[in-house]
Amino acid sequence: MKKNVGSLDRIIRVVLGLAIIGLGIFFQSWWGAIGIVPLATAGIGWCPPYAVLGISTCKVKEESGQLDKS
Repeated sequence: MKKNVGSLDRIIRVVLGLAIIGLGIFFQSWWGAIGIVPLATAGIGWCPPYAVLGISTCKVKEESGQLDKS
């Protein structure tokens, strides 16, 4: 499973997940349990819809294919 959730995306997911859980507790609603989803995807660094759509917010490391001719 290749990671497709970048660091800024993870921070946003954690904040939103905690906010949803907090609202669920405040309003005494089970809908707050949905906040677990963004927390889980932030924790593992992989989002299934991103994988299906071919989206990635991770920084891509470019590897140089050139040989050092010193």
